[in-house]
Amino acid sequence: MAMMAKMRSLAPAFILTVGVLFVLFMVISDSNVMRALGGRSNNVGSVNGQDISYKEFQSRIEAERQALQQSGKEVDDENTEQFRDQVWSRMVNEILLKQQMDKMGIEVSDEEVRAVILGDNPPAYLKQNFIDSTGNFNRQMYEQAIYNPQNKEVLIQVENRVRNELEFSKLQSMLLASVTVGEDEVLRKFKDQNIYVNDAQYTLISKNLFPDSLVHLTEDDLRKYYDDNIDKYDAKPQRKLRFVLFKDEPSAKDSEIVIENLKYVKANFSKDTSDFKYYIGIYSSKPYSVDTLDVSSFSTEGIKQIQSAKIGDLVGPVAAPDGITLYHLLKVIPSKKEMRRASHILINQFGSDEENLKEANKIYKELIAGGNFEEIAKEKSKDPGSARVGGDLGWFGRGRMIKEFEEAVFNGKIGVVQKPVKTSFGYHIIKVTGISNKKYIVERIINPVKESATTKDERFNNAKDFAYLADKNGFEKEANLMNYKVQETGYFTEDAVSIPGLGINKRVVEFAFDNGLNSIGEVYKIQKGFIVPQVSEVKDGGIIPFDEVKEQMRPAVLIEKKFEIAKSFAEDLRAEINGDLNKVKKIDPRLTVKNTGRFNATTSIPGIGLDYAFIETALKLEPNKISEPVKSNTGYYLIKVISKTAYDSSAYAAQSSTIRNNIIQQKKQTVVNQWLTELNSKADIVDERYLFYGY
Repeated sequence: MAMMAKMRSLAPAFILTVGVLFVLFMVISDSNVMRALGGRSNNVGSVNGQDISYKEFQSRIEAERQALQQSGKEVDDENTEQFRDQVWSRMVNEILLKQQMDKMGIEVSDEEVRAVILGDNPPAYLKQNFIDSTGNFNRQMYEQAIYNPQNKEVLIQVENRVRNELEFSKLQSMLLASVTVGEDEVLRKFKDQNIYVNDAQYTLISKNLFPDSLVHLTEDDLRKYYDDNIDKYDAKPQRKLRFVLFKDEPSAKDSEIVIENLKYVKANFSKDTSDFKYYIGIYSSKPYSVDTLDVSSFSTEGIKQIQSAKIGDLVGPVAAPDGITLYHLLKVIPSKKEMRRASHILINQFGSDEENLKEANKIYKELIAGGNFEEIAKEKSKDPGSARVGGDLGWFGRGRMIKEFEEAVFNGKIGVVQKPVKTSFGYHIIKVTGISNKKYIVERIINPVKESATTKDERFNNAKDFAYLADKNGFEKEANLMNYKVQETGYFTEDAVSIPGLGINKRVVEFAFDNGLNSIGEVYKIQKGFIVPQVSEVKDGGIIPFDEVKEQMRPAVLIEKKFEIAKSFAEDLRAEINGDLNKVKKIDPRLTVKNTGRFNATTSIPGIGLDYAFIETALKLEPNKISEPVKSNTGYYLIKVISKTAYDSSAYAAQSSTIRNNIIQQKKQTVVNQWLTELNSKADIVDERYLFYGY
């Protein structure tokens, strides 16, 4: 990085030329691009008819990637797609801004640009390379660099940046010309920050104090709720998709490559005089460390190998939680903490405890008569996690399992099937399969297994083949034939940000609403991998008839009625206590009176939270007065403020200018963001990057 920086400072024109050649190489060598260019436009998309070429987009990606590298950051393979999305979003926004500036007639003259670059105080990003050892800006060196013909290309880039910044500044000024802050806003903010309730009492009349049996719902109640909330039942058009997922995950071949690489390291180490630390520095994804591990840190194969290894041996490569691992065994030491390995068969599927015990005893007898524990566990255990591996729970120490189970394991003998043990989960037939009192001091080379480009291409091609065959022969028929699992999303609308079960993908949403029932889509890339979708259900929009939602509404209407009862109760209670909140406990022992402690408009109150209705009422309430019932998520509060701080006009006069400026800045940011969001929503944005990047 330092060398690159030096080269840039010495020969800007040379580096620019190399950069252009590099981008050109990327354009002509990308295999996906070459595939995409067959008869297609060379544009990755457009914004309101303005094309964005692949070359332009790829050049921007490489420029931003290099900028990240200069700051010590990298974009790894896993984040490449997200990085491209971020670059695309920035380019789209820049084009939209430029289009709007052209519409609004915003221009920046050469003189305005010159005034910034040659002014008394150039931007910090221009001055930063001309600060001397005393921290002062060396104006002479700065101007020499500007007027040096060798820096012509760099200066053009600087001028463009300054021009863009001035244009945006003018746009902001026009957008924000109407942003004002009233005196009442400033005063409200001051009070929010400075007025405190020192303490208050309150009681909650919860809707749950009143049982459902008190409420009698009529047809008219349901009809009124339906009419009052008709917007809830004005359904938008909805779709469901069935789909086959080709999941992002490394292949067996990817694992084999990592294993073969570590075997090569192992073979080399046995012939080398270098210490293992040297190899870790070259080959491991994690920095060097010496680790003390118990048996629970190893895979089944790993513990098998390390238990038979000698000091100094290399163990592996074997699978481990962090990836394929090669261990260098330094030492074996006694452990104060005994570890055990056990298998179990869980029985809890029958209706009664008696029936569960009966079945457990039957299985126990079958096992002691010579039955295969693993096979019976796979067939009959109701613990799905361990059943699929023959009941194996792996290695664990004390404190990891429920008490009754733990005692049985740590008092058991290796290989002996124990009589059924009862816990809150059901009956367990347990067999201890290992005991360890050792720890292993190791060095490790760790290589995570990542999905290779070849594996990704294979999955993409599999997905394409399935999409083609499904379109010819039928979606579910072809999925069954190829043994692919068919899944289904929940319902979603056309404006859905995320599809249930699939996540965020605008193109899949567009496919669902642009096509009819049973239409089969092309291959789409989602966060989990590739999918081939089919429209499985279509619901037209419109008002849902009352009879279809009547029963669905019943719980909501019941709750509404209970709120009404709670409010009426609170109103009667307020009249009866006559200003003394402590009387509520005598009137109804179910009620309690609590204190809030000190709070202001931005404070979360213990036991209440950030309840704005409660807080606003308390801040406005005169001390020693009982509030009207205040609605919460669970019922109604009655509040009595004990004391609060007074308004300080002198403090307001001192702080109002700062508060006003802060509010203005917040409003300006909000206005710009909202304007840009609206601009995006109304723009005609065509995104066809998938044609060039294969997915």
